[in-house]
Amino acid sequence: MYTEYWGLKKPPFDNVPDPSMYVESHASVENTIAETLFAIEEGNECLTVIVGDVGLGKTLSLRMILDSLDHEKYKIAFVTNPDMSFVQLLKEIIGQLTGKQCERRGKVDLLETFNKLLFETIDEGKKVLIFIDEANAISPANLESLRLLTNMQDDTRNLFTIVLAGQMELASRLEHPKRANLFQRIGTYNRIDKIESEELVRNYVETRVKLAGGTRNIFTDDAIHWLWEYSDHGVPRLVNKIAKLCLKAGETNRFDTIIGDVVKQIGERFEKLTGPAIQKRKSRERPTPQAPREEIVTEKDRKKKILPKEAKAEHVAPPPPPPEEVVREVVVIPPEPQVTIPPAEEKIQEPLAEVPPPPAAEPPPPPAAEPPPPPAAEQPPTPPPPEAPPEPPDEPDVATIAGFKIKIDIPPHILEQTQSANTEHRRKIAGVLAAQTLEKNPQLTASPSVDPVSIWSEILNVIMKKLGS
Repeated sequence: MYTEYWGLKKPPFDNVPDPSMYVESHASVENTIAETLFAIEEGNECLTVIVGDVGLGKTLSLRMILDSLDHEKYKIAFVTNPDMSFVQLLKEIIGQLTGKQCERRGKVDLLETFNKLLFETIDEGKKVLIFIDEANAISPANLESLRLLTNMQDDTRNLFTIVLAGQMELASRLEHPKRANLFQRIGTYNRIDKIESEELVRNYVETRVKLAGGTRNIFTDDAIHWLWEYSDHGVPRLVNKIAKLCLKAGETNRFDTIIGDVVKQIGERFEKLTGPAIQKRKSRERPTPQAPREEIVTEKDRKKKILPKEAKAEHVAPPPPPPEEVVREVVVIPPEPQVTIPPAEEKIQEPLAEVPPPPAAEPPPPPAAEPPPPPAAEQPPTPPPPEAPPEPPDEPDVATIAGFKIKIDIPPHILEQTQSANTEHRRKIAGVLAAQTLEKNPQLTASPSVDPVSIWSEILNVIMKKLGS
């Protein structure tokens, strides 16, 4: 055992909330213990809260408070894992206060039992204390139920006190505006911080060694310095962890003291083994499409995958190409003749040669007369159109009416009577004759589109001409 090697009676740096190993070098812990004891013993508070980051001594503070209390005056329940339903939490509290398992199941029955237990405890001259460690694991709904639980108080005094201890997440929940009514009921509100300085870390280490039975200083000054550095500047849990590993390494290597190099090596190894405490959150950006594996894998990697280890070891790089082939590919380009350009100043200094005046322009020749157009060729005379054949003479009693040739017969005596008659009389006789002619020639009115009156009038006119009108 390394404790025997160093002359110790017990491990000085175990990470357990042992009140006997408490060192008064952590001011925030001391203040927390003092104020919480005040809230319980004198302040008559119903709720007190302790918050802090991991490894700073919250659980140790609760143990220190418990050890400082007079257990004859209190019935105490200590819940270390509150990650449960409110019914289960009530059953756990009632079971610890009564010392036996709670058989009640319903929430109403459990609340009734708890209320009855509070008054029984008061009648016994005691007070109920409920410690809940890791209170950051309590759900928001259970926090609200705990607030309602604090309403079970007497008119003149609080019948019980709840002590909540948790990480900073608990502080964020309690300080949320939605829980202002719960936050206002907090009697004392303490935060535990790191050990403030390197000198306090020295006192912490040397005091713990003495509390464990040591009679000399084991850690040198530079060892204390690196303990300060590798403990994240005063986190007690990290100081204990590194210091214990250093004592074990010293026992293994038969060191007389723990020097800085030992602490540094242990601290670096410890840091590499644990890595960052908080994992980095993955980016929400959409992953960019990656190129196919065939495009990323180089030729060298491809050979590594294909060739076995033996082949890889015997693989010899191919010789470089002979220089002759390279020479053959070179094309010799003859140098171009350089053109010498005289400076611009010389051009300016040269005298300008006289330029003779341009000869007078001769008058343009007169335009040539256009040749006369060739005489038009004589056109042959156009022969006269052939004469239409003479129509045959119309018959005296035949007339063309509506495209039909019809015979208009006028009796001779009618001709004699009409010679001495007037025009109106002749027209009446012509009308009668036209009606008779129309009746004798039905082909004139056979078409439905033909107007009989028009045909009759046309025949009447022909007859009037024959009558000499």
